[in-house]
This record gives sequence, structure tokens and C-alpha cells, in this order.
Amino acid sequence: MTSDGQTSSGVGVSGVSLPVLTMRGRGPVTSTPPLPMTADEVRERGWDDVDVVFVTGDAYVDHPSFATAILGRVLEAAGFRVAVLAQPDWHSCLPWRTFGRPRLFFAVSAGNMDSMLNHYTAGRKVRNDDAYSPGGRIGLRPDRATLAYCHRAREAYPGVPIIAGGVEASLRRLAHYDYWSDTVRRSIVLDAKADLVVFGMGESAVVEIARRVAAGERVHALRDVRGAAFVLGASDQPPEGPEVVVLPSYEKVKESKEAFAEAARLIHLETNPHNARTLVQWHDRQAVVCNPPRLPESQAALDSYYDLPYTRRPHPSYREPIPAYEVIKDSVTIMRGCFGGCTFCSITTHQGRAIQSRSAASVLREVANVGAGPDFRGVISDLGGPTANMYEMRCLRPEVEARCRRLSCVHPIICRLLGTDHGPLLELLRRAREQPGIRQVLVASGVRMDLALLSPEYIQELATHHVGGHLKVAPEHTDAETLRLMKKPAIEHFEGFARAFASSSRQAGKKQYLVPYFIAAHPGCDVRAMIGLAVFLRQHGYRPDQVQDFIPTPMDLATCMYYTGLDPMTGRPVPVARHLRDRKVQRALMQFFKPENYFEVRRTLLKAGRRDLIGEGCACLIPARPPREALTHPRPPVRTAGDSRGARDNVQRGPGYRPGRRSVQQPHRTPPRTS
Repeated sequence: MTSDGQTSSGVGVSGVSLPVLTMRGRGPVTSTPPLPMTADEVRERGWDDVDVVFVTGDAYVDHPSFATAILGRVLEAAGFRVAVLAQPDWHSCLPWRTFGRPRLFFAVSAGNMDSMLNHYTAGRKVRNDDAYSPGGRIGLRPDRATLAYCHRAREAYPGVPIIAGGVEASLRRLAHYDYWSDTVRRSIVLDAKADLVVFGMGESAVVEIARRVAAGERVHALRDVRGAAFVLGASDQPPEGPEVVVLPSYEKVKESKEAFAEAARLIHLETNPHNARTLVQWHDRQAVVCNPPRLPESQAALDSYYDLPYTRRPHPSYREPIPAYEVIKDSVTIMRGCFGGCTFCSITTHQGRAIQSRSAASVLREVANVGAGPDFRGVISDLGGPTANMYEMRCLRPEVEARCRRLSCVHPIICRLLGTDHGPLLELLRRAREQPGIRQVLVASGVRMDLALLSPEYIQELATHHVGGHLKVAPEHTDAETLRLMKKPAIEHFEGFARAFASSSRQAGKKQYLVPYFIAAHPGCDVRAMIGLAVFLRQHGYRPDQVQDFIPTPMDLATCMYYTGLDPMTGRPVPVARHLRDRKVQRALMQFFKPENYFEVRRTLLKAGRRDLIGEGCACLIPARPPREALTHPRPPVRTAGDSRGARDNVQRGPGYRPGRRSVQQPHRTPPRTS
């Protein structure tokens, strides 16, 4: 980038040209050091200032699976000077002054996860570890990290623009239900006091913003950026017209669950970037404006992001392993986005419904790069993405896609205009495992079973070459109504896939197993449905070691159902297990075989009139006589009708998780890096 903010042109990226890799006119980059994390590292590069400071709640890992790495490298490729402030001590603004005053802006993110989801379980208990922190230590980021980080950035350097992004900010950009406080909260744009919130995948957006600020535009002039949300000032005129949808106000959605459900319906109908309209939601006298999502990235643009020179390692200052990195270090992302539209999942909301696939050449270059690593042991741990088998799948009629407002391309049935050819994926898998230094290529991403059943060849190839003994799949439930509310296919698809996978494994001479994931306490699932799931597990010999408990995350349709008790798309009532007591019953039913759950399951079966499932028969869930281990395990308390805890038994008591509070015993916070 030259002094006037201009850069050399390169690959087109959604209307923004991506430059070749240069560093402020000093010529091409010949080495791949990580982005600087300390003032000393900035000085070692000969810089007298920094253009953009990324503030993140995660440890800094220079791997394209981590948002800070890919966004920072894209900005670096565009010629900007980028530094990373990873997991700063938020108790003062001093860490925000580490690199001096940023020339352009602070880019703030809570990390790869919502910080509240990162901190708390479905039971609102503090988690024991943090996969995105060195050593898995907790306490290295605050609750609602986006808010704390934005406030400290404003305190450190008033007047420097603050651009918030990441999953936490993206899914909280409008009024939303917050499970951990059991309240409807305002848009995060207001509470964080950020100038802009960039939602969705942010590579092209952050380059556009950096260029325009570098060219002298004030941050208020950036309100036309697609994929951005902002607050209008008192004197600003809110947008109007047929391309604007006014949502029920924050005050209305807070006092009326019907209004909340209507807002959720409208928001999700405006997620197709080809026809989405601008959303406006009033918060008292302030209007939060949410522009349409950014258009899908071109394949050339996506390739350019992943072809950048990552070290693929944590910053060298870390002395402890970072659990999340250990899981994905030898994985390769081949696509992003998901057209499944599952109501409990944020992937479609965040990454988009359109599948954006890398070229085979780009993927194979990364596979070769991983294979040449000195510590590589010959196995690509995952060649996939949000879903394992949506690579290169797209709508066959772009003119129809431009008008479509369907929330899922595969539910209730697979759209006849959806291209479901597994051929490009099969070719990619074959070429990847033929690369030098590659002993095996595994598929660890979840397989969409209804799509896989359309390609017996894919199932055969998967079972023969790409499974390391276990393959995870997500049928999620057996109850038809619960699956409908999830937007998941019928359980018959899982049973058909299981038969095909077992047959293919036998033909390959391998003994392999499916690991099915099921959800407890999802909206629509009552005790009757959960008993049905338990019977299914018993009949098929599945004994889940862990229970996937439904957690309402902001903006998901299932979260709206949980909070309102309504299906926002139809307005019909939905049964919800809101209290921890009810959720515990559903977890126990899924693990009916555990002795410690015996009395809970027995009590539930008797109450539901299913005495037929208690006994010694092969169809029974539990024996008539309790096992010895059940007698020594503490029994759950019996609630009476007059128990005063009632409706509030799902709210965590005590001071909660606030690292640094004297009233909470947490590990002493030590800096995650050295100077």
C-alpha cells in the first residue's frame, strides 16, 4: 500500500480488488513470520506505526481455520500493517496501547466462539477448560468479550474507529434472546458502542473498510458496506422504501413473545444475499440498521485467502499447547457455507446458505504444504468444512436462486433445482490421497446423510478410504415433529445410511462404526419423544457416552422457539423443556443404561405410563430391580407441587463466572505470551 492508501490490483473479491502480497511498497513478502503480537515484533519489522490492531479473545494461531489469522493475512496481503492483541487483560486499557494508536481502526472479536458459550455449559455451569486458550486455561477472556474489548479500545484511543465482528457480534447484531441472563438484550452495536459490526465472513468487508478509511473516508461514510450493521444518530434519517424491512422494535420484542417470533421470522427471510433487504429495528429513539449480507465470494477470491503464507502454527511465544489447534492443525478446509438450514445451528446464519468452494488446485496445494511439514505424520485429519459432502453443490438455476427465500435447500425435501453431484468431491478426495507424503486423508466433518444416499459411490469411497474406524453423523433425533422443527431429515435416512455404510465397510474388509449425535431438550421434544429416542437407542445398541444438550444461541430459530414457545414460521405452539429439571430428565433418558440414572428414568417412565419398558425383556430400557450401583448413587430430590423454586430453577445462582472476582475461585490469570 502506498502512502495514499492505494494498492496494486489483483483478484476480484465481491467488488473489491484483492492485491498481490506486498508490504507498503517494500516488494513481495519472501518469508512468513506470524503477525506481530508485541511492540518489539513491530519494531523488528521496521514499522513506525500499525494500521489495524486485531483484538481477539482467542490465542493467536496462524492457521486459516482461525478468524484472526485469515483476516489478518488478507489485510497484510492488501498491504496493511497488522498487529494482534490476543487475550488482553481487560481490567485496564493499557494493553490496548501496546502498539500505539492504530492508523486506521481496531478490529474486535470475542474469538471463534460466542464468549458465553465458551464459558458456560447448557446447565449454566462454568466450563472446566477453554479450547482456544494456551493449556486450555479458563479466565483469559471476560464474559461478553466483545463489549469489554470495544469499551477498552475506546478508552485507550478515543476517536479511533472500532469495527466489531466474529460470531458473537454477528449473531447479536439485532435484539436477541440471551440464554445465560434469560433476557432479551439490545443489539450489540449499541452496547459495544462500535462504529460498525461486520456480520458473516469478513475478508472482503475488512479489506473494503481498510481501504476506504485509508483513503480518508470517515467511518460514518461506511454505512453502505454490505454485511455491516450500525446505529443511526438522532439527526440521521432511517432508510425507507420497498427495499427496507422494519422489524418490531426492541421494546416490543422484549414485552411480547409474539413480536419476538415475528422479528425472528422476518430476519431469517432476509438472509439470501441476492434478494435480502435492509433491516431496521428501533431501540427507543435509536435505529439499528442491518445492511444486506455480502455476496458469496468467488472461487478465485476464496483460493486467494487460503493460498496466503500461513505458518499454520501458534505464535512462537506460546509455551503450552492450544487444544483447538491440536484438533485442526492437519485439517484442510475445502468449502464454507451450508444450505441445510438446521434451526439450532448458526453456520447458515453466519457463513451463508450458498456453498462457496475452493478450487481443487488450491486445496491440493494446501494438502501438499501440510504434507511437507516437518512434524506431519502422514494423515490429513479432515478434508471438509461445515459439512463433509456439499463441495461444489449449488442451485442449478441462478435466476431462481436470486428470488428464492427458502430457508433450507434440503428440507422438507431436497430441492429439485439443487445440484447434488458428488463427482467433484470424489475426484478431490482421490487426488488428495495421491499427494506425496500423504498416507491417509480422513473425513471428520459431519456427513449430510440424505445427500450421501444419492451417491452410493461416495459412501463406498468414504468407507474404503476416508474413515479411521469411526464416522460421526448427526441424525439428532427420531421423533418426526422434533425433526421437522429442527429442519432435519427423517430418521429413516440415518437407518438407510447406516446400512449402506456397514455394507461398504464389509466390502472394504474393515470393521468401522458410526458415531451418531443426538440432541436432548430441543424445542418440540417432550418426554414422549425422548422415550421414543431411548427405545431407538436400545434397539440399535447405541450407548452415547456424552449427551449433546440443546443450548439456545442468539438468532437461531430454535432459540426463538425455546424463548417464545412458538414456531416463528407458523406461529404454532411448541413444547419446550425450559427448566433444568426437565432438561435433566431428557439427558437421563438418553443415557438410560447408566446406573446413576436408574431412578430418574424409572420415575419418568411410570409417570408417562410406560411400565412396559421396565423389566427383564429385551425391549425394556431398565430392569425391574435397581442395579447395585444405583442404590449407592445419590437419588434426585422429589419436588412437591408447592416448591417455591419452580419457574426460576433454570437460573444459575451465585456470582457466576467473572474472572478476577474475589468471590469466585478461578485459576490465577497469567499472560498467554511473553515479550
